[in-house]
Amino acid sequence: MGDLHIRRARPADLETLVQELGQRRFFEDRFSRQSRKLGMLLTAWRAGVPIGVLYLWLEDAEEKELRDHLPGTPILNHLEIHPDHRGGGVGSTLIDEAERRLRKLLLGQVALAVEDSNERAARLYKRLGYEEWPHSPIRCYSLTDGDGVRQVEICQIMVKALLREM
Repeated sequence: MGDLHIRRARPADLETLVQELGQRRFFEDRFSRQSRKLGMLLTAWRAGVPIGVLYLWLEDAEEKELRDHLPGTPILNHLEIHPDHRGGGVGSTLIDEAERRLRKLLLGQVALAVEDSNERAARLYKRLGYEEWPHSPIRCYSLTDGDGVRQVEICQIMVKALLREM
């Protein structure tokens, strides 16, 4: 992992990110949000090539259930690792960096949504200290490069406390 570098994405990274990871529409949207200080696009680089991304959503959640039950809670969104680099700790490192940045902002918790069928990701999040919330799964919407229709996924919400009382 010593050759892994995590940093906030820069607008000049757009074409390289799209070339390596696809998803132009996603990246254009997240760069627009980041420029308005609504979130932060974190990127993982190895040997000058982007191999993973994680968006830190800082604005109000799109999903009503999250706004109702977790108002003001930041959301880890769209963790993606290039298939050639999965299973090597890149995702955990991106999550750790996002959590570190949230702690610096003195935010007490973070949430994420994991698709019900994605057991591998759910195990990772549990190992990192995330707990399922006590409410039903919700409908989450993901941005695709397709025909403009947002993909609907049924997701379990997981939450992690970031600031513990001393």
